Amino acid sequence: MERALLSPVELDARYADAADALVLGASPKGFAVWAPTADNVAVCVYDGPRSAATGLHALQFDLRTGAWHASIPVRENTYYVYLVDVGVPGTGLVRQRVTDPYSVALAANGTRSLFVDLDSPATKPEGWDPKSTPKRIEAPTDLVVYELHVRDFSRDDATVPAAHRGKYLAFTDSESNGMRHLRALADAGVTDIHLLPVFDFATVPEVGCDPAGDKAHDCFNWGYDPVHFNAPEGSYASSADGNARIVEFRRMVQALHAANLRVGMDVVYNHTMAAGQAQWSVLDRIVPGYYHRYNDDGTLATSTCCANTATERRMMAKLMRDSVVLWATQYGIDSFRFDLMGHQPRAAMEDLQRALKAATGRDIPLIGEGWNFGEVADGNRFVQASQLSLAGSGIATFSDRARDAVRGGGPGDAMPALVDRKGWISGGATQGNADLVRIGLAGTLRDYVLDGRTLSSLDYNGQPAGYASQPGEVVNYVENHDNRTLYDIGLLKLPKDTPPGERARVQLLGTATTAFSQGIAYFHAGIDVLRSKSLDGNSFDSGDTANRLDWTYRDNGSGARPQDTAFMRDAFRDLLRIRASSTLFRLRTREDVMQRLTLPQTGTPEVIAGRLDGKGLAGARFPAVQYFLNASTAVRTLTLPASAGEPWVLHPVHLSPTAADARARDAKFDRTTGAFTIPPRTAVVFVQSESATLPDLLTFRLPARLSTDEDITVDVQLPEGYDAGHHYPVLYLDDGQDLADVHVRDTLEKVRSELAPFIVVAIHMPRDRMAGYGLADRVAGRSVVSPTKYGPVGANAHAYSEWVVRTLVPYVDAHWSTRADANGRAILGWSLGGINAFSLGWNYPEVFGRIGAFSPSFWLADAQDRRIAQELVRSSPAKPGLRAYFALGTKEEEGDRDKDGVIDVIDDANELATLLRERGGNDVVVVELPGGIHRQSSWAVMLPGFLRWAFPRR
Repeated sequence: MERALLSPVELDARYADAADALVLGASPKGFAVWAPTADNVAVCVYDGPRSAATGLHALQFDLRTGAWHASIPVRENTYYVYLVDVGVPGTGLVRQRVTDPYSVALAANGTRSLFVDLDSPATKPEGWDPKSTPKRIEAPTDLVVYELHVRDFSRDDATVPAAHRGKYLAFTDSESNGMRHLRALADAGVTDIHLLPVFDFATVPEVGCDPAGDKAHDCFNWGYDPVHFNAPEGSYASSADGNARIVEFRRMVQALHAANLRVGMDVVYNHTMAAGQAQWSVLDRIVPGYYHRYNDDGTLATSTCCANTATERRMMAKLMRDSVVLWATQYGIDSFRFDLMGHQPRAAMEDLQRALKAATGRDIPLIGEGWNFGEVADGNRFVQASQLSLAGSGIATFSDRARDAVRGGGPGDAMPALVDRKGWISGGATQGNADLVRIGLAGTLRDYVLDGRTLSSLDYNGQPAGYASQPGEVVNYVENHDNRTLYDIGLLKLPKDTPPGERARVQLLGTATTAFSQGIAYFHAGIDVLRSKSLDGNSFDSGDTANRLDWTYRDNGSGARPQDTAFMRDAFRDLLRIRASSTLFRLRTREDVMQRLTLPQTGTPEVIAGRLDGKGLAGARFPAVQYFLNASTAVRTLTLPASAGEPWVLHPVHLSPTAADARARDAKFDRTTGAFTIPPRTAVVFVQSESATLPDLLTFRLPARLSTDEDITVDVQLPEGYDAGHHYPVLYLDDGQDLADVHVRDTLEKVRSELAPFIVVAIHMPRDRMAGYGLADRVAGRSVVSPTKYGPVGANAHAYSEWVVRTLVPYVDAHWSTRADANGRAILGWSLGGINAFSLGWNYPEVFGRIGAFSPSFWLADAQDRRIAQELVRSSPAKPGLRAYFALGTKEEEGDRDKDGVIDVIDDANELATLLRERGGNDVVVVELPGGIHRQSSWAVMLPGFLRWAFPRR
């Protein structure tokens, strides 16, 4: 047969244009498989994963596309395999019994494909919505990634039910130690959990694995040995047969999204587990010689470790593209990390990028390993998706420049280099290493000028040190799943007599280089708890013990003291909070980095400094930021003449009562000389005050028990000239994360002459805002839940109210000089926060004497369509002396239930105000803002009037 002799290039030329639009795999209407060189193809169907065949159906060949089709009805949960008669070079005609490369589900161990309709209700957990991605990022540089292995996450977590340990379902156990840890990271600033391979891989038996068995039979592997790219791995499911792997994978994504974490996926399209006639070979048994790459001498290329795929071939590139689109649209995957991406063409990656945008309507971040090696090195076969070839694509690559400088040496080192080649944090603070760290801080941008030279002109092992065209094209890290953990590197390189607490400080300093670098921040799970793998440099198949994670923080694997682990855990979260506090650490464009970041010489390579100019930058929060990294074992003082006379103070995170690193607070600045004194082995951030008159915000976190445990962030704004001998009234703000968007501090400055001095306590929204904010009934001891088209509102309102009154208010009164009575406290909120503020004031009149609500959600109703705020007032005792201020925009909505020409939100507020006056309110105000809308911009306009009403200067 003539087409059996066609080369891969000829197959692409003949079929690929037409085949590119094919929908391959099984569907309710039949089967389709691309096999252009086959003599004959049939499909064998089964009722069960190991039952006898119930039918054999011939497929018909399409001369235009090279695909084989069978148009027959296919029942849900039908198992199947293809019978492909095809010529195999060197063997002859072979009848292959082979699974479907486009399988979305499988029998255990991938022995049969399984047809499952991914849109079927049977595959969807309750409430499943793949579009429910938390809105954590606005640009790739906002990404803060935590890389995690599914089995590592829960295998040793005793707070997870035994049946869930090591499985997808462990992520649904919201009260486990592991999920508490992930939620705390999300609260601090982690945006994405990146899961090591979770598609079907070969090296863990999906049935009957033995944790104590040998490497062929135990339950652990990283999973970089793909078999079926489109099906979830079965060893992580409660059953590898049927659709459990689909449902439970979706439940995992759902649980992580509910924890305010996006979900990323580590994908491996650069190789398969096997080729030829080997056990795990799929692609090569359908179209022999097409899907894999060969060396110039005709041998199979295995430079990636295994059988290299040829993603330069159109149908392999299509498989990769179709696969990521499936994971994004069907499983809610929010970002992708590509293993050994440099072995793939740039063109294929950009095509994939466009397809994802078209399928999802959003830009999904793509990052990958852009290493340049093997048979494709230096563009030998095509323009690669590698470090030096992706400029302008928006696809990011991991940078080894700062990584190796911080750690010391390189990933291929053996003894004695493992000990002798010190890193910048472990005694190797040479100028060369310091400069590589500075290159990382500058986002490895090729055009950035460091000490008079562009980064692209600086050498790094024969390559340009700077290569990225935009900060979103680089991933900064000092540890990932590969190679030794940073803690283990410290065990090898630090002096043996380094005290345990200092080892933790070295670890923190290493992570600070990533947190402060422009670009994408990437952290390996456990780096924040001093994770050790007992010096294992390649733990991909080393079993559970070497790869364990301990969420009790008692055993890191190499004898670290629990108190040092706790320090690292908490101080790392503070670093994340610092990064999250300002867009200066997450600049989006080359121009901003070039103009806003300076990396001055400090006079010693042991101390690195960076200055960021925030003027005119949205989200900067501070006019300027200056950070210092001191790798020395001694205090270092450096004078920066440009800083003399400037108002530098420690970052609010350092000044917080809950700050973990007490040593950082010992840093000093001399305004007269411009001298900064930096403690040893410490990362310190100074900022210029946000206000010319107001003290800097103080930030802290308090634990709260709502539907789950969480830490709620609180900002405190003290008045100008705060005097602990004076007792100040306090304004509590719901939705305190909107402090900047509602221009609270600007307003305080502008109208301060008209106001009595007071303290502002801005409470950031709880993790689940719709559940936390709403109405409570204190007398009944319950939340008043309102069903809405957006979902139920207020399920945790009572618990949240009790936290405010019983935990937050006493904490504030204990730490600052306040008027600790109802006349000294006001509560204000907007939108849902507005009805919540009303609920707090109405239910706790002995705590809050004044209530403010902007655009409040007084429209919230019960199942009988009764307005819940009004019903609460009618059914509760009168509140003599109540004071309330409601402000609403006249353009907030168009609804007008009673057709009186007044929009409903104003009618609802006036109705409630009338009730309050009837029930004892002696100062109830309703203010309308002409043209006001339901946005922060209008609430900012409403604010001065409320402040004059609540805190007038007497």
